[in-house]
Amino acid sequence: MKQIGVGLLGFGTVGAGVVEGLLSNRELLSQRLGVDIVLRKIADLDVTTDRGVEIPEGMLTTDAMSVIHDPEIQIIVELIGGTGIAKKFVLEAINSGKSVVTANKKLLAEYGGEIFGAAAEKQVDIYFGASVGGGIPIIRVLREGLSGNRIETIHGILNGTCNYILTRMEQEGLPFDEVLKAAQEAGYAEADPSLDIDGFDTAHKATILASLAYGFYVPLKSVEVEGIRNLSGIDVQYAAQFGYRIKLLATIKSGDGEVEVGVHPTLVPMNHMLASVNGVFNAAMIRGDLSGDTLYYGRGAGRAPTASTVIGDIGDIARNLTFGRPRYAQAVCTANTGKYQMRPAEKEVSRFYIRLMVSDRAGALATFTASLGRHGVSVLAATQKETISNVNNGFVPVVVLTHPATVEAVETALHEILVSGVVSEEPVKLRVL
Repeated sequence: MKQIGVGLLGFGTVGAGVVEGLLSNRELLSQRLGVDIVLRKIADLDVTTDRGVEIPEGMLTTDAMSVIHDPEIQIIVELIGGTGIAKKFVLEAINSGKSVVTANKKLLAEYGGEIFGAAAEKQVDIYFGASVGGGIPIIRVLREGLSGNRIETIHGILNGTCNYILTRMEQEGLPFDEVLKAAQEAGYAEADPSLDIDGFDTAHKATILASLAYGFYVPLKSVEVEGIRNLSGIDVQYAAQFGYRIKLLATIKSGDGEVEVGVHPTLVPMNHMLASVNGVFNAAMIRGDLSGDTLYYGRGAGRAPTASTVIGDIGDIARNLTFGRPRYAQAVCTANTGKYQMRPAEKEVSRFYIRLMVSDRAGALATFTASLGRHGVSVLAATQKETISNVNNGFVPVVVLTHPATVEAVETALHEILVSGVVSEEPVKLRVL
């Protein structure tokens, strides 16, 4: 049986899971794949910490380049993270003719064009199933299962930290700051949670999914990103009263030759399948022109789920190298061929939830609804939350749900309303699925 050598860069939590899986399941993998996958070397700056995994003596080194250039290694697994040294090592591996497995969403989102271009030129595989959704095979679905479909929309809950926070805010009525602190104490949020709660982790993943769905590298700068840092518990409550849950949603869709990619706190109807995704779990719903809606659900992070996906990628490359040529060097194009254009953010169309603090006087409600109407924003429902507890110096909260409208129209109308003096503060605007 042919042997395929693997070199691992990064021996952290996920790396230890991959090592454990490759060593303990080596015989199982060989039976299923018809090829013997052999872990030959591991590189990490820390060679003393006990990871709870027993490895052969001499396998662990601090010299990553010795791993990359080892002639007995055909697959390099990058689990370092970030865009610094990880990018250097990935490109070095590709240029040395090695296939690559990575879980590095940030690297692919920011430098995917360069990396996929290098892989295509060298005709090597690059697999990245664990970069989006951890243990959910969403990348494999787009590459294989739905390859015969034109992808119409993807809606994804892709960050477990944010989903945990939003779930507890709704279910327990807790403020954002309190839940964030609890998430950090439970290990669900980093000490610096900015990447998660400001939406950029989700944006990295959305960029990768969009690039796969539409066959060109979607630049991260074209993705409009809004996180949950400033989300108020009162909006979570009001959304529930209207029959919605708020989720941080990645939205990817195409139409009329344009592709739209964005990340926003979004009101999801409670009877929608994505609304039932709670806690640290992730999910993605994909609509294909032939398949219709399909849903993929599971843990989006963690040692075991992510390691499982990484090992699956290693197995696929090992089979490619043993039984045929690399298949996915050009799965993501390096440039837009002109078939699609990115839709400008201001031209995106959505329904909206709008909360305003409106002057508690006759005619005030008519004033702001007239402003919305002048800019083509039609009101579906409006309610004044008038109670003693929330009257604020003569202003009361009014919540509006709109029919579909462009972002540009809604923002123009809200600016007009704000300067008119009929509201006391910046209106809150959230999208509605």
